[in-house]
Formats: sequence, C-alpha cells, structure tokens
Amino acid sequence: MCGIVGAVSGSEVAPVLVDALKRLEYRGYDSAGLATYAGSLSVSKGVGRMETLDEALGLSGMEGRAGVGHTRWATHGKPSEGNAHPHTDCDGDLAVVHNGIVENYAELREGLEERGHVFSSYTDTEVVPHLLEERLDGSLEHALRETVSELEGSFAICAVGEDGLVAARNGSPLVIGLSDDANFVASDVPAILPYTRRVKYLLDGEMAVIKRDSVEVRDFDGEPVEREEEVVEWDAEEAERGGYEHYMLKEIHEQPRALAECMGGRLDELMGEVDPGVALDRDGMEVLEGVEFVGCGTSYHAALYGARLTGEFTGLPVNARHASEYRYGPVSGKNILTVGITQSGETADTLRAIERAGDEGHAVLVLTNVVGSTATRMTDDVVYLRSGPEIGVAASKTFTNQLACVAMLAIALGRESGDLPRSEAKHLIAELRDMPSKVQRVLDEVEDVESVAESYVDSEAFFFIGRGVDYPVAMEGALKMKEISYVHSEGYPAGELKHGPLALITRRTPVVAVLTSSPLYEKTLSSAKEVEARDGPVIAVASESDEDTGRFCEEVLRVPDADHRLSPLLSTVVMQLFAYHVARELGRPIDRPRNLAKSVTVE
Repeated sequence: MCGIVGAVSGSEVAPVLVDALKRLEYRGYDSAGLATYAGSLSVSKGVGRMETLDEALGLSGMEGRAGVGHTRWATHGKPSEGNAHPHTDCDGDLAVVHNGIVENYAELREGLEERGHVFSSYTDTEVVPHLLEERLDGSLEHALRETVSELEGSFAICAVGEDGLVAARNGSPLVIGLSDDANFVASDVPAILPYTRRVKYLLDGEMAVIKRDSVEVRDFDGEPVEREEEVVEWDAEEAERGGYEHYMLKEIHEQPRALAECMGGRLDELMGEVDPGVALDRDGMEVLEGVEFVGCGTSYHAALYGARLTGEFTGLPVNARHASEYRYGPVSGKNILTVGITQSGETADTLRAIERAGDEGHAVLVLTNVVGSTATRMTDDVVYLRSGPEIGVAASKTFTNQLACVAMLAIALGRESGDLPRSEAKHLIAELRDMPSKVQRVLDEVEDVESVAESYVDSEAFFFIGRGVDYPVAMEGALKMKEISYVHSEGYPAGELKHGPLALITRRTPVVAVLTSSPLYEKTLSSAKEVEARDGPVIAVASESDEDTGRFCEEVLRVPDADHRLSPLLSTVVMQLFAYHVARELGRPIDRPRNLAKSVTVE
C-alpha cells in the first residue's frame, strides 16, 4: 500500500510528480506530498485525496530537476500533514518516501533520539532519513546501503538529495522507468506510462542510483546487477477512465476483452486440451496427493471456486485456505500443489503463504496480473491473468480473469490426471470460448441492473447466497457491495440461511440469490422460498431459460445460459454492476473506498 514516484529530468519535475501521484492514488489516499531538490530541498504535503490537494501541493517554489512524491495509506500514525511523506532529516538536506513497514522502528527511533535526533511524526518511516543523515559522509547511495542493513521488515525506499535519486527494495515493489531525457522510479507502472514504456524491475535486495542520463542497479552488498530492459505493453490510455464515470465501471465493461486476452492461445477445443500457461507433468500428477489454493479477499473467492472445480475434475483432495491464516496452521503432506492467487503479486499475506508452501516442499504455482511482481520471482510457474491495469480498488476484471484461469487450470489438471474425459473437456473449452460474448450480453442489459439497484438503494443490509460453485460468487458479491457502497452485506452458502441469518430478514434486507441452472438449483430455490415466506425480498440472478424463478422472487436479473460450472463468470458481472449502481446512487467514492487500498503489501 502507498504509492512512490521519483524522477530525475532535464526539466522541472514537480508537475510530473503531481501527475504521477494522481495515477498512483489507488494505492493509498489519506495524504500525499512531494519534495524537489535544486541546491536546497523544497517539501509540500497535505491531508486528503489528490483531487483536493492540487492547491495544497501547489508548484509555486517547487523548483528542481530531481524529486520524489508519495501518496499514503496509513499504517503507523493517523493521517496528518506531519505523518505524510516525504520525511526529511534534521538539517532538511534530504527527503525520503517509503512503502511497507520498518518492524524494528521503535528500537531504531529510541537509539536515534538518544543520539540527539528530533522527530516530527509518529511514522516508522521517519527513522530512515535520520539514519541516512548519520551515514552521509560520502554518497547518498553509500548511506542508503548502510541504512537498509539496519532495517527489518518490508520496504521500498526512495531518497532525494544533493546526489540525486536513490532507491532500494526489500519486499515492496519498485519499477524503474527509462527515457531519453529523464529516468523514473515508481511503485507501479501506471504512474510512469505517460512518460515511458521502457522499464527495469528492481528485485528484493537491490538498489538503484537514478540520474537523468543513467541508471545503475546494485545489490545491497554494492555488487553491480545486470538487468534486462523490458517494454510495457499497456498503453497510457488504458490507465485512464476512457470516458466512463469511474475506473471501476470502465473495468467492468472491459471484461469481454480481458477474458478474450486471458484465454487467447490457451484453449485447444479440437484436442480437448488447455495450456494454462505452465507445464503440467503427468508423472508429477501420478504422485500428487492434493491441491491447495490460497488467497486473500477477492482472490480467496477465486481460490474457493478453483478448489470446487479442481476437486470435481481431478478427484484429488482439494481445499482453499485464507492466505492470512495459512502460515499459522498445520500443513500436511509433501506431494501437494499450492496455487497462490494474488492480483498484484505483492499481497504480503499471500507471499508469506507461498513462501511457507515452498519451505514445506510443495510445488508452487502463482496466478497474478503483474509481470515482474514479487510473487513471480518466488516460483518459475506463473499464470498471468492478462487483465491489463486495474485502477479501481475493488477488483472486477481481474476477478473474472482469475475465475477463467482457475477453470483452465482445473481442466488441464483433470486432463493430466486422466479423471476428466476428453469429450467433457471439449465441452468446457467450447463454453469458455463463448464467455466473452456472453459477458457482453450481460453488459448490454445494464439498465435492468441499474433499475433494481435504484429500487433497493435504501436497504439496511444485503445477503448473498449460492450453492456449489455459486457460493464463492455470492461471497464476492457481498464483498463488492460492502467495499464500495458501505452497506453491510454477507455472503452465505444458501443452506446456511436457516441456521441463524433468517432471524435478520426483513423487508429492508434483500437476499440476492444466485439461481443459475445447476444440479443444486432446486435446493437454492428452496432457500429463496424461505426468504419469500418471511416477507423478505429476493433478487435472483437466473439463467435466461429459467421460467420458475420469477414466481418466487421480486426481481430477476438474467444471464445467458451456460454450463453451470462456468456460469459464475456471468453472474459475478451482474453483482459487480449491482454493487456499483447502489454505490453510485449513494454517492460513494467508488474507485477509492475508505480505508482500503489496491495492493495490500503489509500483513
């Protein structure tokens, strides 16, 4: 969480830093600031979102051709101008921005204060400029190298001073941008896309010295590191709203294209085979004893879905676990495939989970959207979502692509294990090929969803229910509603309603029931009838051919007919739109919901 940007240029950098911070605001938005250097340091900071800080971060007096900027999501110290980054040393000669957590900051701060340093914030970050100040006998690079050796925890650090710009990474992402007259550093690619598509990714334990006409990468021991330059395929325009009112709405409507990109070149309908993007070893499948999916939040819901399909297609023991709990509980077996799902590739809890899985001798596979992210460095087996940049904090197109990826993986595992017949695989592949066009049909009926959202916008709470593969999607529907509308929402297996939650059903607590065609349709419909019998409104997400649901539900939102195992890719789009329009009617800040950030890089 939090966003870093830095630049060294042949011209003034303050306007570039402000522009880049706006593009990084999805990483944190309780305060922001920038510092530039032109013989002396100029610092400007403020509390609130970038759209309200343009004047507070005015460029008057912010001269300099080197500088850093930061947009914050608080971990230590409440949002305030004093706690906002950048932080400076006592003499005001250098400024530091930082992502992550310095776990031993209290001990370091105590020692610094004993040596006469005066602190002006309650953040863990402020120990860094003071440590740099003590070591600034030579170059800023040397001072930073000595400083990081004392830090415990995860961090991405960028400092600006007389020597220009230096950066270091250990557990939090940093990317270097390269251009003819300027070079950049940032937490994420969208910040620098308007200025360059040429990048180098820093890895853990590496530093960079960034000048206008050169970038040197070294490890923490000072040894040079050769790093290949890469070209980002995203266009700058992809990181903009494209005429939509919110990034989230734009990204919801990008799902047909994103799904097509996700599945492109991976499906062989003729042979009934799937290439999920990694090699699956039939000999390895013969000794495989089980599969574990791990993830957090939305990615955990994708893990639940993947576990359901993989268990059905392979006959293996399969489960889904919260990544945040995985490292603390027992892990059994050695011949286990652990699938870590993390949109950003930087989710701290998931990184620790796959690290433990590797330590236990498990084979590890990662599903992520971000090339060069930390998760991709932890294993050779990576399946990319191919979603393109997702700016809205609440996941939309990355979730549907996660569902598509785990479905393809489940089919591939089923074929390798011999438990999924080729004919069945061909059928599922044909259904997957049709998904982009079917999602487009859902989006074409958005007015129906908007109308229902307007009817229930004053609800006190929502319940989302489903069975089988529809249960994870119900969970995700509830998460979307609470994330962006701030209306209390819960997701349940449909059969659990009568075990307690029915006590809460009133006219102002609608139940959204996923009632697409499946072998469990009648059982879910029975749960809907239980709600209807207690005068609770039921909003059904149902298949087009379903003629029964409308008799028991106040509202029915239709999705195209599809194989029930893949219909979650359609019903989830309906629930994204439903949550979006409820939030819009309530006037919520949809792209930047309070207290949340896009990339959760702390545990």
